[in-house]
Amino acid sequence: MNHEMSQRALVEAAAEGLRRLADDARCQTAFAAPSSVLRDMLSPAARRYVLASDRAGFFEQSARLRAKGYRVSAEFAGPDQGVADAARAEGVVEEYLGLLAHEPAPDRIGLDLSRIGLAHSAEAALRNTGRIAAAGALRGSEVVLDTDGPGDVDTVLAVLDALGGRYDNLGITLQAHLHRTEDDALAVAGPGRTVRLVKGTSYESSGIALARGPALDDRYLDLAELLLDRGVQLSLATQDAEVLAAAQERGLLEHVQDIEMLYGVQPETLRRHRAAGRPCRIHATYGMNWWLPLMRRLADNPPMVLSALADIGRDRGPAGAPAHQLY
Repeated sequence: MNHEMSQRALVEAAAEGLRRLADDARCQTAFAAPSSVLRDMLSPAARRYVLASDRAGFFEQSARLRAKGYRVSAEFAGPDQGVADAARAEGVVEEYLGLLAHEPAPDRIGLDLSRIGLAHSAEAALRNTGRIAAAGALRGSEVVLDTDGPGDVDTVLAVLDALGGRYDNLGITLQAHLHRTEDDALAVAGPGRTVRLVKGTSYESSGIALARGPALDDRYLDLAELLLDRGVQLSLATQDAEVLAAAQERGLLEHVQDIEMLYGVQPETLRRHRAAGRPCRIHATYGMNWWLPLMRRLADNPPMVLSALADIGRDRGPAGAPAHQLY
């Protein structure tokens, strides 16, 4: 038992280290630099977790996944998070509008407001979210707002509050590790609202959030019960097989909208749930600015760092592992 606990502590410490690297401004700057050595070195590892480099590739690979019975969410890895550049934000908005104009359109997109104007102004983020939500509503596509850290949560919730009455296809991601999330869940939960429940990826102090471990697992499941009791359309967004097993014991899996996992992380676990007849969703990132998606995928499953190093060592070429082979 002590050995098992020490191994878990080591994995959790590695996960926190990877999250810190993901959010480190120096790493992000080095990755975004022209002819980035960091990007070139890590590209083979990124192919396991990034569905495609462009929109056409996304639709090609997502069609294969849908043919296997998976739902697929789309998130565009656009310009650097936090860049206060209205022109870059407009480029990301145009990409999402193009994504939603495709036939068939994705049934859900994930929207990081920092990439569509929040770094420029809250008003720009609100305006651009409205444009994307309107396009999604016309195509029957959900638009789920991301909450990346406690500093942006209030702004994202304000956008949801301002637009949610107009667009019933707007949903929200809630981070279970934040101490505030139970209050936020009570504020946003209602019949038909789409909520994507994650453990949380940002590194925070103990006064703001729980660290990974049994206490967070219990909170995650309690929040799931609370949200289901309030009639939300709940996506259990976790790669944690033990948490999903506990959710099954509580009878939650019979009532969730779907089980969601990040592309490339624990595909075998998602395959088992799909084979058992449960609705399963893959959250797929595409694009070239994949520093954050890569590092957060590894943080969700630190032992996969070995696979990432192996991918770099053998460099499988530009195509990477096709989606149908992973799933």
